[in-house]
Amino acid sequence: MGSYKTLDDLIAAGPLKGRRVLVRADLNVPMAEGRIADATRVERVAPTLKELASHGAKVLVLSHFDRPKGKRIAEMSLKPVADAMHEWVGQPVGFAQDCIGGEAAGAIAAMEDGGILVLENTRFHPGEENNDANFARQLAEIGDVYVNDAFSCAHRAHASTEGIVHHLPSYAGRAMEAELKALDAALGNPARPVVAIVGGAKVSTKIALLGNLVKKVDCLVIGGGMANTFLAAQGKQVGKSLCELDLLDTARHIMANARAANCEILLPTDAVVAKELKKNVETRTVNVNEVPEDMMILDVGPDTLAHLSGRFETAQTVVWNGPLGAFEIPPFDEGTMTAARQAAMLTRMGNLISVAGGGDTVAALNEAGAADEFTYVSAAGGAFLEWMEGVELPGVAALENAA
Repeated sequence: MGSYKTLDDLIAAGPLKGRRVLVRADLNVPMAEGRIADATRVERVAPTLKELASHGAKVLVLSHFDRPKGKRIAEMSLKPVADAMHEWVGQPVGFAQDCIGGEAAGAIAAMEDGGILVLENTRFHPGEENNDANFARQLAEIGDVYVNDAFSCAHRAHASTEGIVHHLPSYAGRAMEAELKALDAALGNPARPVVAIVGGAKVSTKIALLGNLVKKVDCLVIGGGMANTFLAAQGKQVGKSLCELDLLDTARHIMANARAANCEILLPTDAVVAKELKKNVETRTVNVNEVPEDMMILDVGPDTLAHLSGRFETAQTVVWNGPLGAFEIPPFDEGTMTAARQAAMLTRMGNLISVAGGGDTVAALNEAGAADEFTYVSAAGGAFLEWMEGVELPGVAALENAA
């Protein structure tokens, strides 16, 4: 991972009092009755906003909200988010009716030093998603400095994430810095051995991810529905389980590449099976060579968990994306919960660096009560997945080139 400037560099460069600092945040948060239903993204950007405000900067927050596709849609205004943010930043938060032009300039001129102002949804302008050079210049005109603190948007080459960097001195905010450091520790320059867990329903959604990881990690654990495709590729019968029969050759190719790279692939050796996916259904634990024709694999079994536990015990780093089973419906959450708690325990003991990301993964770790004990849990979604795939993220690349 390349070099980039941080808030430390910005603060060292000279006084911030009165300077207009544009902070790209991700305020695309779920709302319920005018309140922020999940404040994770606000909580993560809050330290950057508060630090800049404490130095007397005029803090101008850029963000998108939903998908207005270049049109001004009242229901997609950031005003309700701005109105609710004071709870997390510890001071009043203003709102400007636009993110460029006279409306923005007027609201900024009325600010006191150390104030925080949320600018209206950048996606109300078609130039945002088009990364239009003129729109990027208009954004830059209202600020003196740019700070990107929205890793979750870094996989999009938009005007407020990539284009604006060409016009202003640019820095990584505290949340962006923490994310990049965690990702570098996970796959960039990790402590070895590295174990990666990849779960989820389908191989088809994670072909690029698997292809990249076999070149990067020492052990690749494949779970969830996608493991069934790999088991079938080995000639095993998987009954009525979810299985992508058209991807058996792809699975064999991934396994061959893993062998060539000296990456061990750990597949389930036993499984919890049932005739249907629902609560309180009758289950059995069977060897993966003995899956009944009328049953589905819905979770890993104790033998598989014992193998996984052994890998955790000898690993230095664990990277996790995707559950090991149908964790939303007990008892098929047992494998994911057990593995998550062990990784959390080893992290708490100082024996493991653990980095996880992806919506289902975060939900599973929260359910297990393990998320707070992981070294880092990314809330970035698509950006986290693309990073794991080895894709260059435009928002990050722009900061590195600016440095």
